[in-house]
Amino acid sequence: MLMTLLIVAVASAFINNTPVVVLFIPIIMSLSCEYDLSPSKFLIPISYASIMAGTCTLIGTSTNIIVSDLSLMYGYGELGMFELTPLGVPIALLGIGFLYFAAPKLLPGHATPICEMDDSEHRRYLAELFVPADSPLVGQDLRQALSERSPFFEAFEIIRKSHVIYPWRDRVKVTEGDLLLVKGSANDLLDMLHEGVVELPDLGQDITFTPGEKESVIVELIIPPQSSLLGEQLLQSSLHGEHEIHIIAVKRRTLHYTEQKIRELKLRVGDILLVQCHEDELEQLRRNPDFIVVEDVHHEIIQKRRARRAALIFAGLIIAASTGLADIMVCALTAAFLMILTGCLQLRDAYRTLQGNVLILIVGTIALGTAMEKTGTAKFYAREFILLLEGMGPSVILAGFLLFTSISTQLLSNNATAVLLMPVAISVALELGVDPKPFIIAVCFGASACFATPVGYQTNLLVYGPGGYRFSDYMKLGIPLNIMVLMMGTFFIPLLWPF
Repeated sequence: MLMTLLIVAVASAFINNTPVVVLFIPIIMSLSCEYDLSPSKFLIPISYASIMAGTCTLIGTSTNIIVSDLSLMYGYGELGMFELTPLGVPIALLGIGFLYFAAPKLLPGHATPICEMDDSEHRRYLAELFVPADSPLVGQDLRQALSERSPFFEAFEIIRKSHVIYPWRDRVKVTEGDLLLVKGSANDLLDMLHEGVVELPDLGQDITFTPGEKESVIVELIIPPQSSLLGEQLLQSSLHGEHEIHIIAVKRRTLHYTEQKIRELKLRVGDILLVQCHEDELEQLRRNPDFIVVEDVHHEIIQKRRARRAALIFAGLIIAASTGLADIMVCALTAAFLMILTGCLQLRDAYRTLQGNVLILIVGTIALGTAMEKTGTAKFYAREFILLLEGMGPSVILAGFLLFTSISTQLLSNNATAVLLMPVAISVALELGVDPKPFIIAVCFGASACFATPVGYQTNLLVYGPGGYRFSDYMKLGIPLNIMVLMMGTFFIPLLWPF
C-alpha cells in the first residue's frame, strides 16, 4: 500500500494523473491475484493519491494550468512551476498517511474475479450462469451453496433485473432468473450445467469449459477516458468488428447489461466489458489504448528503446518551465513536438489523446466566465457571498470560498469549477480590498479536492467498477480528506500567500 501510494503520488506530480491511474489499475489487479489481496482496498486510495499529488506542481493537473492562464489573463500573473509545492506536498503526505492507515479498515474487501489466467492443472474459469426456476440454488445463500458443492468455487456478483448485487457484501438469497458471476474449475462448472442447477444465458451459449482448452480466455476490459469508443454503440464499434471476441456482458457502475440491451448501449468512461477471446487476441487487446485489459500483466507492452530520449525531453520541459526560460505552453508544445519528431510518440497516438469534449467544455466555460465578468454577474455573486459572512475577516471568507469550491467540484468537473469560480474569486478579493492571489490559490486546491463522489473526477469513476464500490465508499475516505484540505488551506494559504 505504501509503495503504491508513493509511486502514484510522485508520478502524478509531474504527469497527468489519469494515465497514471489507468496504468495502475491492471497492476493492482495483478498484484491482488498474485498475493491474494483485495483490489478494493487499493483502487480508491491510488485515485485519491494521484489527485492530491497533482496539486503539488503546475503541470500535475490541467486545473492548475487553466487557473494559471486565467490568472495571467486577469492581470495577476501566472503561477510558477513549483509555486503550489509548499502547500501541495504537505497535503499529499498527510493524505497518503491517512489513506495508509484508514483505507484497509474503512473500504470493503473482495476478491478479483479475473485471476489465474495462466495455464495450470488447477486453472479456473470465470462464467456467467443463469438460475432456472427449478434450481436447488433458489432461496439459498449463494456463497454457502457453492462452497458446499466445491471448496474451489467463488461467487462474485448476482445480477438481478439489471442491478448488480455483491454476495460478499449484501446478504441476499438467490431467486429465479438471477445471473451469477462465478469462478470454478472446468469439471465443477460442467457438473452444475449437466445437473440442471444452472444454465448458460443466451449470450453465453457458445462458451465452453472443456478441460485442456487453452485457446479461449475470459477477460474484463475497462473503457478509459481517452478511448475512441466513447459514445459508440458497442455492437457497431471497432472492438466488435476488428477483434474475434465474444461480448458476454457490460457493467456500468451498479447496472448490468446483457441480451438485447447491449445492442442499444453506448459506451461511457468506466464501463466494464466481460468478453471471451482467443489467447492470441490478448496481445492485440493489451496494445490497444481504447481499453484497459484487467488481467495478469506479466507481458511486456511498452516500447523501451526510446525511453531515455523521452526522459531527457521531459526533464528539459521541467527545467525550462521552472527557470522561466519560456512560457509553460511553449515548453509543453515544444516537448510534444520533440516526442513526435524523435519517434517516442506516434502522431496518431498524439491525436488520440486530444479529448474534444473536454476542450469544448473548457472553451465554453471560459466564455461563460468572461461573460460573468463583463456583465457584472461575478461582482454580484461576490457581494452576495460576502453578505453571507458579513463581519468576518478575509481568512474566514477564504475558508468559506474554499469550502464552496470543494462542494462545487463534487458535482461539476474540476476544470469547469475552476473556470467558473475564478472571476468570482477575484471579485470577492477586490470587494474585500485584499490581494486576489490567496483566492486564486484557493481555487486551485478547492477545485481539485473532489474526493467525496465517484463523479467528481474521472479517476474516481475509473476505479468504481473494478473495485466493486458503492457511492458511500467514496465518502468514508473522501469527506475526511476534504476536511483536511479545507483546514490546511485555511491555515496555510494566508501564511504562504499573504492578503
